[in-house]
Amino acid sequence: MILDAENEPQKKRRPPIGARIKSRRKALGLTLQELADRSGLSKPFLSQVERDLTTPSLMSMLGLAKGLEVEVSYFMEIPQARDMVRRADAPQEIAVDSPVTYFDLASALPDRKLDIVLMRIPPGHVFPVDTRNGEHFRYVLEGELYARAGDIHTVLKAGDSMHFDARAPHTVENRTDQEAVLLYVGTPSVLQRGD
Repeated sequence: MILDAENEPQKKRRPPIGARIKSRRKALGLTLQELADRSGLSKPFLSQVERDLTTPSLMSMLGLAKGLEVEVSYFMEIPQARDMVRRADAPQEIAVDSPVTYFDLASALPDRKLDIVLMRIPPGHVFPVDTRNGEHFRYVLEGELYARAGDIHTVLKAGDSMHFDARAPHTVENRTDQEAVLLYVGTPSVLQRGD
């Protein structure tokens, strides 16, 4: 779904992500601890998410989707265009409740294996520590980010990249007062949807 000012007033607003998570958890009869066990996320983090005090990263949403027995699309609206080409003047923004702006750069290739996402990360934003199967690649286009993957802690500046096994605990923080722009490529795809 392409977000633009012209269509925004006509769209029906979805409940905040925290309300959707809490509603689904209660519908399944799960406690916060049970959801934490199922999703691999901590109970305190989930409590903050449900109260909309923090927002999960796209990668954390994969664990939430598994724990809540829903597709990742339950949390967001994912572009469904079949176009192979993404034009600069028509970005495919992923609608998700987050201070980070996400753009899906990959096509809706059937059975796609990876995600290619451009992230605009505001000053001070900290992603929660995450782990999952697959590989992650980060490339900083603008700004500066503090990055961690396993025992590696580093600062990535424009032009720097990082490629690692996503089973290592990892996070990214914008510790500056400027927006950072990050290109993320990861496997397996968490945005790929069937029809």
